[in-house]
Amino acid sequence: MRVEIWSDIACPWCYVGKARFEKALEAFPHRDEVEVVHRSFELDPGRAKEDVQPVITMLTRKYGMSEAHAQAGEENLGAQAAAEGLDYRTRDRDHGNTFDMHRLLHFAKEQGRQDELLQILYRANFAEERSVFTEGDERLVELAVEAGLDAQAARTVLADPAAYADEVRADEREAAQLGATGVPFFVLDRTYGVSGAQPAEVFTQALTQAWGERSPLTLIDPGAGEACGPDGCAVPQH
Repeated sequence: MRVEIWSDIACPWCYVGKARFEKALEAFPHRDEVEVVHRSFELDPGRAKEDVQPVITMLTRKYGMSEAHAQAGEENLGAQAAAEGLDYRTRDRDHGNTFDMHRLLHFAKEQGRQDELLQILYRANFAEERSVFTEGDERLVELAVEAGLDAQAARTVLADPAAYADEVRADEREAAQLGATGVPFFVLDRTYGVSGAQPAEVFTQALTQAWGERSPLTLIDPGAGEACGPDGCAVPQH
């Protein structure tokens, strides 16, 4: 079974939701038969790369809330993250464009290190003092190396704005086609969707239901046609 997860590194609920989903997956009896694929979704795709601002400032300007309201929201998120065993800085974080991170995640997928890099990017953005937005490509290269990727290869990807750009945009188009208007967004075997950072129990229910309702393969005229198997290949008799 395949589970696809659309998310953004700048999304705190994606950070929390990933932990909750993984808790459910760890306890799922068929977890070794579940493939997890991370897909790209930008919360702020129109933001210029150099446009970096404090999270509280972004929240007050984008949603028209007061600073006190925005800070209370961050405190609540910090408590939610702590309940999942995650570190979360409720003050002095910043917000910026995540497109290069998504491009790097597609490169990491090819190298079999996508989940590792995603978790490292989340930790760097939500738990560490150093910014993932203001230090340039070398900060992302450093994190890529921590995830097991080659530094020069990561540097080459980041230096080419076209590298993996089509893959990111394709993920985003597909999210729109599936009806995803926010993240995290989980799709199980292209049959069930779960929106938001739901409790682990909801993910357990979704995994169980999706697994139980998988359609068995129907063979068309299984006796016809020569084939090869463990005992060798069929030899035509005429």
